Amino acid sequence: MELAAFREWTARLHTNLERDPRVLGLVMAGSSAEVERVPDAWSDHDFFVITQPGVQEAFRADLRWLPDAAQIVLSPRETEHGFKVLFADGHLIEFAVFDWEETRRARLNDYRVIFAPPDGRLEAMLAEIARDSAPTGFDREREVGLFLSLLLIGSGRVRRGEILSGQRFIKDFAFAGILRVLAHDRPQPRADNLDPFRRVEACYPDLAPELHHALLLEPLAAAAALLDFAEAHLAPLPAPAVAVVRAAVAGR
Repeated sequence: MELAAFREWTARLHTNLERDPRVLGLVMAGSSAEVERVPDAWSDHDFFVITQPGVQEAFRADLRWLPDAAQIVLSPRETEHGFKVLFADGHLIEFAVFDWEETRRARLNDYRVIFAPPDGRLEAMLAEIARDSAPTGFDREREVGLFLSLLLIGSGRVRRGEILSGQRFIKDFAFAGILRVLAHDRPQPRADNLDPFRRVEACYPDLAPELHHALLLEPLAAAAALLDFAEAHLAPLPAPAVAVVRAAVAGR
């Protein structure tokens, strides 16, 4: 979606909701907030709707309040409060509908309040949520230990013949550990503090191609490549454990 059309859709959403007395506020999140980033052609709309108590399920059950509602082709309910909605033109939105108390369950980084009650309570609550959403107390030793353990489990499953399961352990669970440790060891201002998989290429342009190459390999070769990456870029690692995992990956 082009930027002008993206903003026009946001404006229509604003109009639809602000004139409904059951709605207390609208909050755009992520790139939709246009705080640190401007939406591009691949951005979806991401937002929260805050309603009066007792009416939130009505908004979840009947989506006619959305702009272009007649063009909806999919609307799976993702969580208790949230949906993904796909329109016929390929436009995707992700949103949640909360009442006042339910809003406290949200997680936020970038956000912008489109409208809210004039007393400032919503803004104060969102600022608190954003602070609480930031990760704290990172345990590097634990993360490294889990990465190595998951790599070993995945390799064992591949050798047993459970290739799909093993590949998931290697290229998903273990790989996620690498990204979390990398984000901790080399913090970047452009990083997404809620999702270490976001903007890796922008934050680590020297390392991202190596990780990308590893993920394209067959599962056991990918496990060996991820272990090589960790030894090269995430030192210190527990050498005895690395030796055991490397031997398991190699089938020794």
